[in-house]
Amino acid sequence: MSIIKIYHNPKCSKSREALELLKSKNLKIEEILYLKKGLEENEIKNLLQILKAKPREIMRKKEEEYIAQNLDNPNLSEEFLIKTLIKTPKLLERPIVVNGDKAKIGRPVENILEII
Repeated sequence: MSIIKIYHNPKCSKSREALELLKSKNLKIEEILYLKKGLEENEIKNLLQILKAKPREIMRKKEEEYIAQNLDNPNLSEEFLIKTLIKTPKLLERPIVVNGDKAKIGRPVENILEII
């Protein structure tokens, strides 16, 4: 059985809900507390590849930091947005659940059922 990774923020109700759903399925789970440990460039690029997403698609657009940094500017490069996620991990959408070469953003939480 592979280990299911969850990019988890314990303060987020959706993230807690996703973790409980995973636990209810008796899966091996690795909690990635990205707000404490931070994010690395290769980690973000891997998430983007697995999710088949662009950096802005995994960012929390309503966060104060997103608005303050004008991150909706279409002229910003993907590389810049990735660097911003490294500097400000709070901007990462949550929860993100990874199972091998599959991943889903758990909004709604039921999305993660597609990959477990």
